[in-house]
Amino acid sequence: MPEAAASTGGAGGTAPEQPAPRLGRKRDHTRDAEILKAALDVLAETGYEAMTIDMVATRAKAGKATIYRRWDTKGHLVLDAVASLKDTALSPDRLPDTGSLRGDMIAMINPRWLGESEQRIKILSGLMSLLYRAPELAAAVDATIVEPSAAAYRRLMARAVERGEIPASTDIDTLALIIPSMSAYRVMFMRGCADRTFHETLVDEVILPALGIRTRTSQSVTDQRF
Repeated sequence: MPEAAASTGGAGGTAPEQPAPRLGRKRDHTRDAEILKAALDVLAETGYEAMTIDMVATRAKAGKATIYRRWDTKGHLVLDAVASLKDTALSPDRLPDTGSLRGDMIAMINPRWLGESEQRIKILSGLMSLLYRAPELAAAVDATIVEPSAAAYRRLMARAVERGEIPASTDIDTLALIIPSMSAYRVMFMRGCADRTFHETLVDEVILPALGIRTRTSQSVTDQRF
């Protein structure tokens, strides 16, 4: 008699070999950075509603299929694009340390920082209508656009407290928001430019006087009043 086939059931049975899963086509991530940058540029120029995947594809010189293989919706693409800004955020080791608060704040005003700051504000402007409807996007915007600037000013003021330059009772959290907030207002609502002169004015005539630090500019303004 022919040998019986091995049973596949029961405790002593041998389970049949499962076919190896067929691997799909691997996603190519080599162009992600270019696509995300293109998405940010288009978003800053057109706003979220007018932005299309076609525009991003054209700007990145990529096919729509390439983008859709990586991001299935415009919202997901924008979320990743905003999150990608975190890599260029101001970090503690990049902040100036001149020995004085005014020196530190003025040293932060450089073309690269101003350019990044204004671009971020334009991106924020492009997302305004969406922020209240998408909490996850609001969190990403705060972490990558708003918070890095505020955190930088908080750090500079905390060092000034450590040096004894300003009182320990200073409301650092509120004052750290002034320059980022005023810059955002100027670019988003006044369609102006948050340039070096604008930042110096905020430092010398708003921030430092609020901290009780008198500068030549504030002294000059006071003298003219009397």
